[in-house]
Amino acid sequence: MAGRVQPRQLAFSLAHAESFTRDDFLEGPANAAGLALIDRWPDWPNRVMFLLGPEGSGKSHLAAIWAEQSGARSISAHALTPTEVPGALATGVLVVEDIKAAIDERALFHLLNLAREDNAFVLMTARAAPSEVELRDLRSRLRAVPTVQLLPPDDHLFRALIVKFCADRQLAIDETVVSYLVHRIERSYAALRRAVELLDTEALRLGRPVTRALAAELLRNNG
Repeated sequence: MAGRVQPRQLAFSLAHAESFTRDDFLEGPANAAGLALIDRWPDWPNRVMFLLGPEGSGKSHLAAIWAEQSGARSISAHALTPTEVPGALATGVLVVEDIKAAIDERALFHLLNLAREDNAFVLMTARAAPSEVELRDLRSRLRAVPTVQLLPPDDHLFRALIVKFCADRQLAIDETVVSYLVHRIERSYAALRRAVELLDTEALRLGRPVTRALAAELLRNNG
């Protein structure tokens, strides 16, 4: 009689809610300048500011904190059109998230002009300041916007983020796993998120707790 084939447990990709409150923001030297900017409002060096940093560095979290305390609206840069600009600036405070290539340059130029006319506050986030801008006047305006840079995480922040990202997914880990990950993961926010997602997905699929041995096996096989 043929042996039974054990059913393979499926891992379902579920949305994991992430809190963007001030209490949930992990502070460190890497993001101190960004947090100081938010706390300093409305005493900013310029009414339009750039918050720059790598993927996952906390730009959206800081923008959400500022939006909560200032009453700012928030709009994704790719959704910004010239007709949307007046409504977006209606409250006099606005977050424009994720400015990058292929944005509507006319809309952004209109936004910056109207913000100056109305004395509005605008916080723009991006991984890097836009460099390939065709409109000369817009290019000049963007170069004049002061920037605040978020940096890669130091050891202390990196450890704290491992614990937080696992807690967000209700993934139980101990100190041995944290210490192993700190020394095995590329020192970037994006790599950390990918590693925690991998641990969560595979631990669920295999029906195993996340141990140092499992982390080593998964990272070795997916390196």
